[in-house]
Amino acid sequence: MSIEVRNITKTFGRFTALRDVSLTVPSGDLVALLGPSGSGKTTLLRIIAGLDSPDPQPPSAILFHDQDVVGHDVGRRGVGFVFQHYALFRHMTVAENIAFGLRVRPRALRPGRAAIRDKVRELLRLIQLEGLENRLPSELSGGQRQRVALARALAIEPRVLLLDEPFGALDARVRQELRRWLRRLHDEIHVTSVFVTHDQEEALEVADRVVVLNAGRIEQEGTPDEVFHRPRTAFVMEFLGRVNVFHGRVDMGKAFVEGVELKGRVGDPVAGNGHARIFVRPHQFALSTRAQDGAAFRGTVRYLNTAGPLVRLEVQTDVAGLLAVEISQEEHGRLGLSQGSVVYVTPREAQAFPSDFSI
Repeated sequence: MSIEVRNITKTFGRFTALRDVSLTVPSGDLVALLGPSGSGKTTLLRIIAGLDSPDPQPPSAILFHDQDVVGHDVGRRGVGFVFQHYALFRHMTVAENIAFGLRVRPRALRPGRAAIRDKVRELLRLIQLEGLENRLPSELSGGQRQRVALARALAIEPRVLLLDEPFGALDARVRQELRRWLRRLHDEIHVTSVFVTHDQEEALEVADRVVVLNAGRIEQEGTPDEVFHRPRTAFVMEFLGRVNVFHGRVDMGKAFVEGVELKGRVGDPVAGNGHARIFVRPHQFALSTRAQDGAAFRGTVRYLNTAGPLVRLEVQTDVAGLLAVEISQEEHGRLGLSQGSVVYVTPREAQAFPSDFSI
């Protein structure tokens, strides 16, 4: 079931939450709506679900498999919706919560008791909670509750599954476990799914495609690899991970900061010459303890964190200020760095955008 939204605008009083947004979600894809608070991602999800309506002007459309559903209420759209805070019925057992959507259907459409029981059993297997069907939500962990909420949404066999910050209320370890589980689940059931998140790592790890929103507009959409490695705007570059920002200029495809040429490759989409904001991610630097031909900056290690798979440093330079740098544990061992070490920092790769670019 493909989803297409065309020219969606939504205002709340004087505030414009969405500005002429158009988007296509291919059938069977898992798509992340990613952006900061107030970017419009939850509003877009609610409009797709039918919980909110787009502005009547300009004319817009929401298509489920080429059928316009703008005039359809939530029930007629066949949407499963999963909220951040579970929204489970506290007085119902796990099995009763999962079966709820089936039991409240009109009598003519309601499955029999045996069919409902079989469906609940199937979903308990799918969410890996067999044996817990008689527990109340208060007797479950947060991750288990969210899986029950997902099973309840899937019980009605939705054409589209929508998830609003589904792991936002969980701690970091449980979030990591559940997002891997959601990816495996989606690969098994292949229902077209859209989920909202402000967690860049979550979107890049789970989604087939990522849609980055900012101030009610789509900044970029593409695969996780495309949006991270080939950002089209300065906003996307800054939002997706930590970056070092330089104010310099670009001349004939070369980037300069305070007159010092950055020897690394300057990626697209910078156009023309002139003043530019130049971005280098922490892992895109090379470090040496000896002066190198073409080394851009001399600096002193002010902070060093060796915990984890990467070593994170802050290097104070005379020309470029304080730089965030990441190197491997192996490289750290080879260089023998400590706080106060003098190093030479060379960007291997940079991304530049015109400095008057609006973000």
